[in-house]
Amino acid sequence: MSANIEILRHNELPEGGFAGLREHRLVVEPRVFGAGQSGWAGLGNFVYLADARFEPRGDTGLHPHHEIDVITAMVKGRLSHGGSLEDGQYLQAPDVQIQRAGGEGFRHNEGNPDDEWNRLIQLWVTPETEGSAASYHHISPAPGTVTRIYGGIENESPITAATQIDIALLDDGGTADWEGEFLAYLCSGSGSANEVELSEGTLIRGTTGLRFKALAGVYLAVITVA
Repeated sequence: MSANIEILRHNELPEGGFAGLREHRLVVEPRVFGAGQSGWAGLGNFVYLADARFEPRGDTGLHPHHEIDVITAMVKGRLSHGGSLEDGQYLQAPDVQIQRAGGEGFRHNEGNPDDEWNRLIQLWVTPETEGSAASYHHISPAPGTVTRIYGGIENESPITAATQIDIALLDDGGTADWEGEFLAYLCSGSGSANEVELSEGTLIRGTTGLRFKALAGVYLAVITVA
C-alpha cells in the first residue's frame, strides 16, 4: 500500500461549540454546510466529523435533527441521552449510538452526567433514501476487533448503505486493512498508517487503501465507500 496520505490534526483547527459542548470540526462537507468552512470535505454520504467534549455536567439542550444519521462514538467517560428516541440511555466508552432522523425527525439532548470532562467523536451521514422512520441503535464494540457500525451489506450493521464506518479497537501491535479510498480518524492511542506514525486527534485520507498498525491502545474510526 502507498504511504501517500494527507494529514489534518484537530489542534490545527479552532475550537468551537455551543452550550456545554466544545468541539473541533475536522470534516464539514461543503455540499451540506456551504463553502468556506474549516476542515475537509467528506466521502460518499459522510459529511461531518467533530472531536468533541462536554464540560462537567454540561449538555447541548434539546434540539432537533431531520434527514441525517447522527453517530456518536464515546472515547472517554459517559454520555447521557434524552429525547424522542430511547430517552434515558447512557453510553460508556467505547460505546457507539446511531440515531437516524429520517423524514420523521427526532429531538434530543446529549450531556455529560459526571464531574469530569468526557470526550466523543460525532459523525454525520446523509441517508441514501429520504423519508425513512426515525430509529435508535446502541453498539458496544469489542476490544481487539474491527466492528462495522454503519453501512455495508444487510445485517452486518444496523443501517445498510454504500457509505461504511468501522470502529477499530486495536491492541498494541494489532493491525487492520481497508481497500480503496478512505477517511480515518485516530480518536485515541498511537500507531502507523501506511508506515506513517500518527498520534491521537489526527485525521488522514488516501485513495489506495489503508494498513493501520497499533502502537498503543487504538480507537480508530474508518470511513469507506462500497
